[in-house]
Amino acid sequence: MVFTTPLKHDSIKIMLLGSGELGKEVVIEALRLGVEVVAVDSYANAPAHLAANKSHVIDMKNKDALLELIYLEKPTYIVPEIEALSIEALEIAEKEGFHVIPNADAVKKTMNRKNIRKFAAEELGIKTSPYVFVKSYDELKKAADELGFPCVIKPVMSSSGHGQSVAKKEADLKSSWEMAKEARGDASELIVEGFVNFDYEITLLTARTENESIFCKPIGHIQKDGDYIFSWQPAPMKKEVLLQAQDIAKKVTDGLGGRGIFGVELFIKGDEVYFSEVSPRPHDTGMVTMISQSQSEFALHVRAILGLPLDFTFLGEAASAAYKAEAESANPHFEVPNSAFSKNSFVRIFGKPNAHKGRRMAVALVQDEVEKAKKRAEEIVKSIKLIK
Repeated sequence: MVFTTPLKHDSIKIMLLGSGELGKEVVIEALRLGVEVVAVDSYANAPAHLAANKSHVIDMKNKDALLELIYLEKPTYIVPEIEALSIEALEIAEKEGFHVIPNADAVKKTMNRKNIRKFAAEELGIKTSPYVFVKSYDELKKAADELGFPCVIKPVMSSSGHGQSVAKKEADLKSSWEMAKEARGDASELIVEGFVNFDYEITLLTARTENESIFCKPIGHIQKDGDYIFSWQPAPMKKEVLLQAQDIAKKVTDGLGGRGIFGVELFIKGDEVYFSEVSPRPHDTGMVTMISQSQSEFALHVRAILGLPLDFTFLGEAASAAYKAEAESANPHFEVPNSAFSKNSFVRIFGKPNAHKGRRMAVALVQDEVEKAKKRAEEIVKSIKLIK
């Protein structure tokens, strides 16, 4: 491959749509290969803005505004990193010859839980939890009665698990309805899922180009209200169950097509694997790969985008833990003990311009035997203090 120099008339250029902490790591990996990066978000000084060659602030859900920026920058690759954007703009850009990662249709399917669930279950015939789509509170009550309690209620479109809840009894439905309706994204329709009493859940990072697909070791994780709290790698699995998980991940990602890394979320119950969701981009639970692999999920994403070989070395068992702010701040300062930075542990501060309660602001990473790494990562996160 021929590599170029940023900010030249013929530079290889990535336009990153969404500039949070995951996007920031994609920027860093792209810059290491001389790729020019234009980071776009809805607010100024987002984490990836701080690292990119150029940055823009626009409403990415506005078709005309997004297309105008694409025509202005003329990127080699358009790389969506969030769901809240105009799919119509991506479809138009792709028809006009721009390269959307992985492709506009895959983004359209995965940004909406209705699209991806119907695609996986009905088109590909992959096992999922039972589900019903609803548009009214009466339909929600009917669906819950049909599927039974507990049941999982989510907006058809939201980011980072926002608006997701578990209704354990009929009395919980009202609060679940309100939580889903208040979520950012598209809450005009909800998905109600029958609860799979799974033994554990995993993220199976799957990177693909037109020529190859590879799997990272399975990542175990704990989520709260659909948002990642802890992750570890590898998640212990029977070989035959892992092979089944890989087969499902390949069917889904081959069905979606294109280049890049996909975060395939799966439920494991006994020896059965159920498909849950897939994101066509780096996954928050995959931040653990920054310490567990020679090529993190972000590096693999960039390699896949550029069509480079996807080889990497697994360096060792590891865990990550998310630090979330306990208070509001317009100028966040964090006190992190020096002991958090050792030969096998470190902290990444995302650089978000504002903190609010519950906002993810940093991540602790530890390489050690999984149980020891999980415990140490939790200790580090608990030791971080927002002091201003």
